[in-house]
Amino acid sequence: MTQSPFRDGILDGKVAFVAGGTSGINLGIAKRFAELGAKVAVCGRNPEKAANAAAEIGHGAIGLSADVRDYGAIRAAMEHVRNEFGLMDIVVSGAAGNFLAPALGMSANAFKTVVDIDLLGTFNVFRGCHDLLNVPGASLIAITAGQAVNAVQLQAHACAAKAGINQLVRVLALEWGSDVRVNGISPGPIANTEGMARLAPDADTRQKHYDRIAMKRWGEIEEIAEGAVFLCSNAARYITGTILDIDGGSQLGDATPRNLEKGLA
Repeated sequence: MTQSPFRDGILDGKVAFVAGGTSGINLGIAKRFAELGAKVAVCGRNPEKAANAAAEIGHGAIGLSADVRDYGAIRAAMEHVRNEFGLMDIVVSGAAGNFLAPALGMSANAFKTVVDIDLLGTFNVFRGCHDLLNVPGASLIAITAGQAVNAVQLQAHACAAKAGINQLVRVLALEWGSDVRVNGISPGPIANTEGMARLAPDADTRQKHYDRIAMKRWGEIEEIAEGAVFLCSNAARYITGTILDIDGGSQLGDATPRNLEKGLA
């Protein structure tokens, strides 16, 4: 990764809570917050993974166990953070579930599970944290995906859930605008993540994903983390209700190289 544009200590004194922060992109975000001075809590369903993630993050991070689908459990986890660190300045909702399946090949319960983790989970995290935030100036970030705006076969559940997240971000930005900024990050194909492993399990599928990347390289977890730092920093103090695409141009369309000279007059 290239040198970070953010100075050390930029998040000194901030308290950050990262739901789904025990692995992958969300763990990368939590690590970067801690490196830049924030007091960090990560939350996931598995207590052992939460404890291991906190140990990996270091800097006094704590790991908590709660299922984002359970409002009472996620609320209790955030109250624990308030009691341990104080009011929260940054809340990231990143818990997600996904798998490849045609609409006729998945059960109603399978569809509901993804919607509950992604969309209901994001609502629970944001609704549950509201009176535990350090306002004005708190920043909420939802992790969404390109499926929110681009229909993808075998992804009816994820497309519906992520589209809901995008609209939830916009509505909460309107309703909470005077005190809390609410934004989203939409990552593109990111190397070495569980999401890519599930959605591109073979070489052919990986190539199709790669062909859509205008910048012709896989993204890095650290690049998503830097985007999160930006959104919760003072540099983004006038940004709310925005979905930040960090995707190398992969949502622009087929980026397969063409002989552009044929199109010149």
